[in-house]
Amino acid sequence: MIYTIQLKLLNGMHANQVWGCLIEIPSDSSLEEVHQTIQNALEFDNDHMYEFSISNSLSGKNVSKFVCDSDEIYKTTIESVLENAKGKKIYYLFDYGDNWVFQISRSRKKPFLADADTYYPRVVAESGVKPVQYPDSEE
Repeated sequence: MIYTIQLKLLNGMHANQVWGCLIEIPSDSSLEEVHQTIQNALEFDNDHMYEFSISNSLSGKNVSKFVCDSDEIYKTTIESVLENAKGKKIYYLFDYGDNWVFQISRSRKKPFLADADTYYPRVVAESGVKPVQYPDSEE
């Protein structure tokens, strides 16, 4: 099955910037694959550590974390995270120094069977201004 997830920028070098996208991704994608998909959508260099967390809020006390250097990041699927996050929020933190924080949620679109002629994962919609990872180097 293909899930449609929503990614929304919450914090980063341009915290006042509004950006988000919708991504169609296979339900059996590991969190490592979700990370790679997000990196591709953002056009970031994949040069920092990252983690996923499930909690009531960004600074919540009861947090389930999946850190990039753990085996769980390869074993845990986006489907299981979405199921276990009912009533909570999913966060993706990239680069502990610059502190890029995104919220991940399931869109209202129901899961669907993959189209044989379509490559997944893929970004299907984007809004706002895409953040630049290293703005000084872009000038």
